[in-house]
Amino acid sequence: MEIEAPLVAKKQKPGQFVVLRVHQDGERIPLTITESNIEKGSITLIFQEVGKTTKQLGQLNAGEYIADLVGPLGTPADMKYHGTVVVVGGGAATAVAYPEARDLKKAGNRVITIIGARMKDLIILEDQMRACSDELYVTTDDGSKGHHGLVTDVLKQLIEKGVKIDLVVAIGPAIMMKVVAEVTRPYKIKTIASLNPIMVDATGMCGVCRVTVGGETRFACVDGPEFDAHLVDFDLLMARQRMYLEKEKIALERWEKECRAK
Repeated sequence: MEIEAPLVAKKQKPGQFVVLRVHQDGERIPLTITESNIEKGSITLIFQEVGKTTKQLGQLNAGEYIADLVGPLGTPADMKYHGTVVVVGGGAATAVAYPEARDLKKAGNRVITIIGARMKDLIILEDQMRACSDELYVTTDDGSKGHHGLVTDVLKQLIEKGVKIDLVVAIGPAIMMKVVAEVTRPYKIKTIASLNPIMVDATGMCGVCRVTVGGETRFACVDGPEFDAHLVDFDLLMARQRMYLEKEKIALERWEKECRAK
């Protein structure tokens, strides 16, 4: 979805995100900026329709409006030269991994990209990733495209083959990022994870996005979203992500019922 937001487009950097509301009574949701076009004054967001709000967002047509959008938020990713960088993107989060892979390549790094999804129809940005990567690997859980298995399978193979990796950037579901961190930990490979907790105000005031990193409480919205993956308490992160699953399900079912009644 391309959204007119000239000030955000002018200032955003890889790793940053926006928070938006579809309508006045809607919830606030964070979405990472995939691309920006300064000349057009627009930003591009890629999202998967899962819950009530993302489905409502997906119903909008060209020329329509959303209630509000604030950004860019969060600390920009560190887009400097590291050497050989492996960028791991899982599912819809490939939309977050793409601008980082692109700018890491621009910084002179050798970029190896691994993207994965449950099935081939959910693989996104493959051509864009290929264009900014020295090597690209695609994985699917069901084997419908590329490697039959997980993104971490390919990461393990690269390490075991003796590929010298200076940095791994993991962006995707929390469980995927946790496994990536456990794969790289024995080899002491620096690993960064882009965390995706629940957010509300996204300015550090409400504390909803708090995560535990190195035994300390940090706020993903202002201190992150990127942290040292070897220090993140992923079990706590995943537990907090599951807190409102039942309420989210009820909200979606109620909205879908209202839509059918119209």
